[in-house]
Amino acid sequence: METNIETVVGTKRARRYDVDWLRTLALGLLIIYHIVISFQPWARYIWFMGNQDSIESLWIGMSLINVWRIPLLFLISGMGVRFAMERRNWLELLKDRTVRILLPLVFGYFFIGPICLYFVVQFYYHDAVYEPGMWHLWFLANIFIYVLVLLPVFVWFRQRPNNPVLRIFRSAAQIPLGLSLFIIPIVAEAIILKPGDDYVTYADTAHGFWLGMVCFLVGFVFVSMGDSFWRGIKGFRWPTLALAFGLFLARMWPVETGNLQDALSGLESASWMLAILGFGSVYLNRDSALLRYVSAAVYPVYILHLPIQFMLSYYILPLELAAGLKLALLLVGTFGIAMILYEIIRRIKWIRPLFGIKFNNEKRQLAAVETP
Repeated sequence: METNIETVVGTKRARRYDVDWLRTLALGLLIIYHIVISFQPWARYIWFMGNQDSIESLWIGMSLINVWRIPLLFLISGMGVRFAMERRNWLELLKDRTVRILLPLVFGYFFIGPICLYFVVQFYYHDAVYEPGMWHLWFLANIFIYVLVLLPVFVWFRQRPNNPVLRIFRSAAQIPLGLSLFIIPIVAEAIILKPGDDYVTYADTAHGFWLGMVCFLVGFVFVSMGDSFWRGIKGFRWPTLALAFGLFLARMWPVETGNLQDALSGLESASWMLAILGFGSVYLNRDSALLRYVSAAVYPVYILHLPIQFMLSYYILPLELAAGLKLALLLVGTFGIAMILYEIIRRIKWIRPLFGIKFNNEKRQLAAVETP
């Protein structure tokens, strides 16, 4: 999805290239995450094809990103809505999100999801079936619901840029650790819903839905704060990184946390996201030809990747090859074929919207951040 990524500084608008980079990198990590699942002994229990020989050590890295991989995408999606409202009224926003989010979701439900199911049931020696399903596109349904439900709040924030809520948050951003206010709702969600060990289970759970909504709203507020947020997050990056990494090590260590587990999970998730935004604002806020290309490609590539991964897994995993080689083949094949298909799809005007590409994508403008 393309849109200008910008923050308002007085009457001057400056693009936020870092947000586009973070969205692109986060979606790329999700594709890698899905491929790594096939090399875990429990893959079949979540309807992934599993390799006979596992590489369980890979899950250490996946565990590090597990608590923030989906929440960060919802947060960035909320940012994208605020960026888009600079140029659209509420009705135009709804029309845009219907085309860019709901249309790919409906198409994927009937045509992408069934392909995934087909290869899984064939791999495990079941009869082939056709059954619609969202699979990896479930978060699009959440985002569309968030836009519908929160639209009155978004319009109010947009029309009243100096409202009391934003004044409080802007003031907080000026003091050391003031942005820690935004950790509170994320931790509160975990304490209230008590997901426990299922904190990282986001699809089709009440916890995933409400955490996504909280992060979506927080992302919208971040951008609404304007430059005060971007200045404040830079100074907040090291404390949150230290806290996030410390909590990750504690999570990996066999320590009994008891009733604190939910609060610590929420705290770690929020800390990672704030640290990532902080370091991104310092090191990634730069334009480049590469950014323009990958930012435009990442959304359709994500839509395409799972059926491609499953098709390749069906043929590669049964081979008598080392697990590491199979992993490499899946990584290269999934990304490579998805990019080739993207290059074909973006040249066929009537197909573009089905994969989240605008009709007028010839100029390869920066992709929008409203979708993960």
